[in-house]
Amino acid sequence: MKQKNRIIVSAILISSNNKILLGRVREGGVYPDCWHIPGGGVDEGEDQRTALIREVLEEVGIDIKDMPIKLLSDTDAGEAVKIDKDTGEKMLIKMQFNVYQVGLEEKSEDIIVSLGDDLREYEWVAKNQLSEYKHTPPSQKLFEKLDWL
Repeated sequence: MKQKNRIIVSAILISSNNKILLGRVREGGVYPDCWHIPGGGVDEGEDQRTALIREVLEEVGIDIKDMPIKLLSDTDAGEAVKIDKDTGEKMLIKMQFNVYQVGLEEKSEDIIVSLGDDLREYEWVAKNQLSEYKHTPPSQKLFEKLDWL
């Protein structure tokens, strides 16, 4: 099986009424049928902030370039098997996670979310409701580390 190393950036998007945006991963993606925070891989020649802004815009249609972005965690790693969209080939993806917190100015119900092809649905979730969701292993670990689970 092929192996690929990826630097991953993710955003905990927090609305002004303190809800966190979670997206459910599509079938065939890494950690299918789990909930996670928006994000993805850093492309070659891209810095993490630029990648974060691009990934959030691609995955959920929210422009965060003028929002306060704060690094929360850059020490976690993980791996998963992914099926390549183009070839159907299985690959082992080794990931280094960099998670940022982004404060949004609007209430969750006023934010327009437009899902890209990586997610099949989304929900705004209060911190005390996070335990009701099946998270990706990295999100589970992060939320536990932040003492949100």
